[in-house]
Amino acid sequence: MRYDSRLSSILHVLLHMAERPDRPVTSEALAAHMNANPVQVRRTMAGLREAGFVRSEKGHGGGWTLACDLKAVSMRDIYAALGSPALFAMGNRSENPNCLVEQAVNSALGETLRDAEALVLERLGEISLADLSADFHNRAVDAGHLWPKEK
Repeated sequence: MRYDSRLSSILHVLLHMAERPDRPVTSEALAAHMNANPVQVRRTMAGLREAGFVRSEKGHGGGWTLACDLKAVSMRDIYAALGSPALFAMGNRSENPNCLVEQAVNSALGETLRDAEALVLERLGEISLADLSADFHNRAVDAGHLWPKEK
C-alpha cells in the first residue's frame, strides 16, 4: 500500500527552510531533497504560497522562502493547504449497499473513521511549526549537533 507522504515531506522542508530564512531554496533543490519531481514540488509549493505560508522569487538567486510565523501555523494548516488528502486508506466496500449486513458494517466503520479523523485533525491543529522546530532543536542539542539557544 502506498502512503501519501506529502505532509511529512513538506513539514520536513519547511523546517529546513526555517533554519536558513535568508536563503531561498529552488524547486529543484527541494525536489532533490524530497526525492520528487520539480514540477510536483512547484505545484505543492504554489498551494502553500496561496495559503500565505511561503513566497517565491523568480530569477537568479530566487526560490522559495517562508512567509509565515512558525508559531501561527499548525500542522493542520499545512495539511489543509495540501488539499486535505485522505488520512486513512480504509473505507467502505460500497457506499450504498442493498445488503443489510453491509449497511451495519458501513455504519460502524464510517462512524469510527469519522471519529478517528476528527481526533487526528484536532491533534494536527495543536502542533505548530514552532513546536516542531523546538523539538528538532532539542534533539540536535541532545545529539551534540547544536548549542542550546540563549534564553
